[in-house]
Amino acid sequence: MINTGIVFKKPLALNAFLKNGLLILLLLFSSLSFGQTAEAEANFAVCKACHTIGGGKLVGPDLKGVTERREEAWILRFVKNSTEFIQSGDPVAKQVFEENNSIPMPPNNLTDEQIKDILLYIENGGKVAGASEAVVEQTPKPAQDELESTMILAEKKQAEAQNLYITFIILSVLIVISIFDLLVSKILKARWIHVVIMLISVVVIGEIVFLESAALGRQQYYQPEQPIMFSHKVHAGQNKIDCKYCHFTADESMHAGIPPVNVCMNCHSQVKQGKLTGTKEIDKIYSAIERNKPIEWIKVHNLPDHVYFNHAQHVNVGKVACAECHGPVEKMDQIIQVEDLSMGWCIQCHREKEVQFADNKFYDQYTKLHQQIKSGKISKVTVQMIGGDECQKCHY
Repeated sequence: MINTGIVFKKPLALNAFLKNGLLILLLLFSSLSFGQTAEAEANFAVCKACHTIGGGKLVGPDLKGVTERREEAWILRFVKNSTEFIQSGDPVAKQVFEENNSIPMPPNNLTDEQIKDILLYIENGGKVAGASEAVVEQTPKPAQDELESTMILAEKKQAEAQNLYITFIILSVLIVISIFDLLVSKILKARWIHVVIMLISVVVIGEIVFLESAALGRQQYYQPEQPIMFSHKVHAGQNKIDCKYCHFTADESMHAGIPPVNVCMNCHSQVKQGKLTGTKEIDKIYSAIERNKPIEWIKVHNLPDHVYFNHAQHVNVGKVACAECHGPVEKMDQIIQVEDLSMGWCIQCHREKEVQFADNKFYDQYTKLHQQIKSGKISKVTVQMIGGDECQKCHY
């Protein structure tokens, strides 16, 4: 899935895009009188991965004063489609692209209002106008608590699994000894003792086999060692990189996908040393490119082959946040599977999850449910009500 045979000399203009893209953002916002919203900080998260506001050049240029460096019309065009603008032959666009090491940046799908909002956010020094610092500082704590609880549960499950394994071995040995003594050695004269030992052992072993069979194919708290020490805590948490920047097919494909090496190089063509790992881990990216071989990432979240799951249907149509299934990845140095992804877990979600019926053409065919909502007969539509608990919906 990972393409390492990428030529990086003439790609999309990541820095140019962001530089001018955010120039556009600022000019747009400064020229029109739209009020700033709290959404600006969230939308700026993707930009923050490569840019600072007054902190100097990162992967891309410093965005402080960006609205003063370019005309509004030029910035607007560049933000909307930087690649097309550069290929059109605009000299300024080409210059900006080359000045920033010709690093590609994917286009964004922000509306004009959102762009203006980000511009005002940048003009305000990277702060939401009127927002209190106390509110901002409180948001990460619940996620941290959730992650700590997950790790505690993971340790408990590992201990329980080990205890079950030991119990299974001990009881199996007892059954063999009882049968051998009953038929051959006959040390114990009271045969009822053998019967009791074997009955109890068979019952307990049967329960262990049932529990393990029910969990077959599930791997809750699975946390494999990856070929590169990649930290989601650093990338998604500290640098605020949006999930879909790397997993860019999540909202349009069945699979979220593993990011190809050229996506890593958008930043790591400039960022060549980590604060914790130095150059050791980042050098593995360059090694993969030089050898023209993909990085062999280990998939963490797996489903049985007979299960159909579509990311686009959940992320794009269902508006399900990544964290609902994957947990607080922005707090994880090493990814761990938080949920068990069992059929019961999925069905329970389908019974409770409200479908986004309003202004969603995907659900126009459900005319009866639309009529029931208008008449007041029902107040909401759950996934179960549109067939979310039918076997053929998820099984081939």
